[in-house]
Amino acid sequence: MEAESEEFEPSRPSKSQKKREMHALQDLGEELVELSQDRLDKLDLPDALYDAVMDARRFSKHEARRRQMQFIGKVMRDIDTEPIAEQLAEIKGESATAKAQFHALERWRDRLLADDAALTEWLAEHPSDDIQQLRNLIRNARKEAAEGKPPKSSRALFRQLREQMA
Repeated sequence: MEAESEEFEPSRPSKSQKKREMHALQDLGEELVELSQDRLDKLDLPDALYDAVMDARRFSKHEARRRQMQFIGKVMRDIDTEPIAEQLAEIKGESATAKAQFHALERWRDRLLADDAALTEWLAEHPSDDIQQLRNLIRNARKEAAEGKPPKSSRALFRQLREQMA
């Protein structure tokens, strides 16, 4: 009896496993549909998938959208979805590289606010950045921190650093 159970090992996934995989692909497709047009255009999607996502955006009826999401899942079966999932994670800021970049920018902002010599280092690495604008943002952020005001300039400095890094 034991020999028979050892022989019976399914070589293909079960029906339940296939359903779970299909639902995962549909969920990934739903994330693609919810992206802004600009972010969607930045992704490197195959033409068939891009067209299916664009069609799903047009549908407002629940049943039509549900069927289109199933179709997107079907299209995605023939595609390597790992790169798409990684790009979505990076867009959402969930990837390790996105988190590391965010923390590096925070450290730069803190250094710039704490030490004047850090501005020289930043400009050595990023010579195209506007020094006058950076100085104004740093001065205003320091003033806001000293007065206990909301960190408006500190946030603006962070955005400026992020734009320069991109």
